Amino acid sequence: MIEDNKSGGNSTKSAETLRETEPSSTGAVSVGFWDPALQETRKRIIYLWSRTVLGLCVFILSILSLYWAVQFRSEDRLHTLTVWVVDFDNQVDPYRNESITPIVGPAVTDVANRLIKSEREHVGYEIRSPADFNFDPWAVRQGVYDEHAYAAIIVNPNATTLLYEAVTNGHSSYDPTGAAQFIIISARDQATYSNYIEPALSWFQLEVFAEFGPRWIQTLTRESMDISRVPQAVNPAIGFYKVDLRPFGPAAATPSVTIGLIYLIIIAFFNTPFLMPVHMQFIKGDHPPLKNAQWLIWRLCSSILAYFFLSLFYSFVSLAFQIPFAHSPAPDTLPADDPNAYGHGSFVVFWMLNWVGMTALGLPCENMGMILGFPYSALFLIFWVITNVATGFYALDLAPGFFAWGYAFPLHRSKSSILRTALRLSNSCSCRGAPDYSLRHAFLDWTRLWHSVCVDRIVHHIIPICRICHALEDEARIVIFARDRSIHSNQFIILDTSQHNLFS
Repeated sequence: MIEDNKSGGNSTKSAETLRETEPSSTGAVSVGFWDPALQETRKRIIYLWSRTVLGLCVFILSILSLYWAVQFRSEDRLHTLTVWVVDFDNQVDPYRNESITPIVGPAVTDVANRLIKSEREHVGYEIRSPADFNFDPWAVRQGVYDEHAYAAIIVNPNATTLLYEAVTNGHSSYDPTGAAQFIIISARDQATYSNYIEPALSWFQLEVFAEFGPRWIQTLTRESMDISRVPQAVNPAIGFYKVDLRPFGPAAATPSVTIGLIYLIIIAFFNTPFLMPVHMQFIKGDHPPLKNAQWLIWRLCSSILAYFFLSLFYSFVSLAFQIPFAHSPAPDTLPADDPNAYGHGSFVVFWMLNWVGMTALGLPCENMGMILGFPYSALFLIFWVITNVATGFYALDLAPGFFAWGYAFPLHRSKSSILRTALRLSNSCSCRGAPDYSLRHAFLDWTRLWHSVCVDRIVHHIIPICRICHALEDEARIVIFARDRSIHSNQFIILDTSQHNLFS
């Protein structure tokens, strides 16, 4: 029995010794992690591991900081969210009445003045003269639609007149919300409107009620008016009717202008490793290799063609979930749900925009993949996603000036273009509402070329051609409103460089 145990123990030791000395697949004998033979290797591996992790940590800190920084202290830049305050009260025929002293309009403008001068954080209220809009409230709506301002507060021309008539004549049908309007276009940027614009307008309305109420009660008391027949003309007396020119919808369209755009980058990025074995068939094999220049041209052209089909099926997803692409266009100044800019052709335009967007997002990935190689191309993907998301999903008007380059980034341009197609938002360039017009213009309207402008056969300055276009558009808009209301039979578009300050 003892001999059997000894023999069993010897066999176990022999098996352990055999496993320890078992050669690896390379023919070398495997050893433990702490074996002296691996001392130098351990030091080198620990050094390389530490260097790699440190590099990744620095990369994360620097790149992700861009995403956090785009909204850092946004509240300090609320003044860049322009909100017009335009008082038409008793200033437009046929509602002009010299015997009535307007009280609604002055109350609203007094509140705006007080908020402008206050130290409290507020959006960028601007009191504009009705003359700036040719005494036409519809021109204010057009300005908001064209993204000159994020919102507008309009005091209607008949605000005070209707209020007096309601109390004097006992008009029981009087509606207080007919006194003023809030004009917004929330589809322009859902987050900005829900977080900043709409709360600011609600607060403004409360301030107006607090300002106007005592004034109106004093007026009623002084003139001994009968307040029993039309109680709504006493309290609240006035209100604000909200007009959302383009509410965002349907909800299924949200991915098309938010997270879904990130997938354009990812799909375009993974197009490279999947097609690389196909491309390598020109280099490897028992045939003469293709010239490098022509091989690169093949890669770029084939990638663009691949994006053509990939973007089509990406667009099919939106179509499958019944995002409308066949609605008729709607007038700029009237509220409309889900209008399309190109009617039944909107889906084709949507597909083409996705194709152009995927190409703009994917070709840099393709190029950097060739230049950097693996694994550094993955780092570029992270950089590319973060920089595009940071500048594409948030209002750059609220971002620090450092992010002005974001106006030219593909995701920002793709989102803007898709909104203009799916919801028929304004086709004016985003530079109109941006601060520091002269410095940022090159980044904001990249679809129009820069040209020299000759005056009296002398090249005076280099300016972007779109600034001339904007001047023409502004003049043309006045012509359009004039013709719509038959104020003038004819007007000519005159480009006055001094008036539009093109060379500043």
